Amino acid sequence: MRIVVQRVKQASVTIDNKVKSAIGYGFLILVGTCNDDTDEDIEWLTSKIVNLRVMDDEQGVMNRSVLDIGGEILVVSQFTLWASYKKGNRPSYLRAGNPEITKPLYEKFCDVLTQKSGKIVQTGTFGAMMDVALVNDGPVTICMDSKNRE
Repeated sequence: MRIVVQRVKQASVTIDNKVKSAIGYGFLILVGTCNDDTDEDIEWLTSKIVNLRVMDDEQGVMNRSVLDIGGEILVVSQFTLWASYKKGNRPSYLRAGNPEITKPLYEKFCDVLTQKSGKIVQTGTFGAMMDVALVNDGPVTICMDSKNRE
């Protein structure tokens, strides 16, 4: 499982010219799932996310978590995080996996993140064409891969 965590002042997802989800201060998370992801990957990443100390404290130092500040979270499925770009100029997305396998993983990721954050996690729609808008704060952007934990 691969994710991109962005600290945002606000973010939203629009589908067919209708805002599906919107958040204020917190995290916009892009999530790419693949066929070999497991509950262990979800557990590891969701724990990292809620405890990630990249939110400013009173002195403007990145020392607080999204839990500490009561921040919001918006999660968007992003199969292109699994792009293979080694051959030619047109990426391959074969590693992104089968939607029958990866959609339940994405949904479970969102459910576990809701439980750990104590707030309803806002989402896009798996597999939909989405317009994602954000005001990146910092910018602070962190990439994580559950298969690369060292």
